[in-house]
Amino acid sequence: MLVANSCLAKLLFAIDLLGLIIWSLKNDLKQISYQDSLCIFRGYLVKATIAAQFDSYLLQAIYRYITVIYPTRLFWQSKQFQGFLIGLTWVCAFIFAIPHVATGEIQYNADNQMCETPFHLSFIIIYNVVYGYFIPLNGIMFIYVKLILYVKEMNKRVTPVNTVSRAQRELKMVHRIVILVMILLVLGVPYTIFVIMGFFTQPPKYHLRISYTFLYISLLFIMITLFQFTDPVKTYIMKKIKRQSNIIAATTIQMNEVR
Repeated sequence: MLVANSCLAKLLFAIDLLGLIIWSLKNDLKQISYQDSLCIFRGYLVKATIAAQFDSYLLQAIYRYITVIYPTRLFWQSKQFQGFLIGLTWVCAFIFAIPHVATGEIQYNADNQMCETPFHLSFIIIYNVVYGYFIPLNGIMFIYVKLILYVKEMNKRVTPVNTVSRAQRELKMVHRIVILVMILLVLGVPYTIFVIMGFFTQPPKYHLRISYTFLYISLLFIMITLFQFTDPVKTYIMKKIKRQSNIIAATTIQMNEVR
């Protein structure tokens, strides 16, 4: 459920970004600057879905931590409790994005053909960084380090093999979450640079286009990484590709024989 929740957050984020691309491209082709009725909503949804993504990663990390540290507390691992937490994170994500709209900070930028919070020193920018990025990222890294130390301690004392294996498996899953988060962080560097630049001076004219281009790329890398991490899906797709290649090869051989 938790992994599916992260995928849902990515999907909604990708759909929203696609809407941004289509609208920007449409206005560019027509060479007009026009704020449509959904512009503010798309800007709002970007904030909400990004927060939902990071919250979903944090939720996964917390679940892995509880599974290892408190394996007997089955209620915390139940689907009902997971569903409750998933719903809570989505509610928090959408509430988190409301101040951006309520304060009028999400504004139409004609140069970049999108609605986004201007990069300048303001409460909303600080609020966005702290809640949207700082808290979940630090939470994930804290859990990751705690699990590493816990697994090392388990290896030093006599512990059932299945317990150690489970802890190592959950640690591996958190490690994968950290990799996904690092992809977002690395490809989000231009966005971060422009935000910091906005504290002191005016960012470049097309700073939003540049920032969002790297966000598009990050989605591609995340999909590739998830493909590598998800062995059943990877095996299934590789079998399909191999089978298709064999069919093409057999067809080619038959055609050559006929000739």
